[in-house]
Amino acid sequence: MTQPFEVGLVVRDLELMERFYCDVIGCRAEHRSRVPESVGGPAGLGGELVVVWLRVPAGGCVKLILPRSVPGSAYAAPLPAGRPGLSYLTFRLDDMDPVLAALPAAGARPLSDPVVVLARGRRISFWADPEGNVVELVDAQGRDSGTGHSN
Repeated sequence: MTQPFEVGLVVRDLELMERFYCDVIGCRAEHRSRVPESVGGPAGLGGELVVVWLRVPAGGCVKLILPRSVPGSAYAAPLPAGRPGLSYLTFRLDDMDPVLAALPAAGARPLSDPVVVLARGRRISFWADPEGNVVELVDAQGRDSGTGHSN
C-alpha cells in the first residue's frame, strides 16, 4: 500500500452526510470532485457522480459518493453483523463523550444497548448515521465517565 485506506459511502444527501462526518465525527473535507459519465460509466460506478473526500484525523479517508440518480431508501439491517458485506465504519477516539452528546441532534440513532458497552478496557458504541449506515465508536476510556452513557 502507498497511502492510508479509503472507504466509499454512497449517500442520498451529500450536504447532510458531509456535515455529520465533519461536524460530529471530526473528519475534514479535503477534496470535492465531479466525476463525469465518461469516467464513472466505464469505471463501473454507474455514471456521473460527485465525490467528497473526508480525511479521518488519525489517517484514512471516507469518500462520500453522490450518484447523479439518487439511490433509494436506506437499507436498515437490524444488527451490524446481520448481513454480509461491508457492515460498519469504526472511528477510534480519545474520548467518545463529546461525539455521543452530538449524535442525536445530528440525526443519528443508537444501536447499542446499553448505548456504551465496556469491553477489554475500551468503550464501544454503535450508531446509525442519518442515512442508516452503521458507525462504531471506540475509545480507551474503559470506565464510566459520569455522563450517563456508560453502563
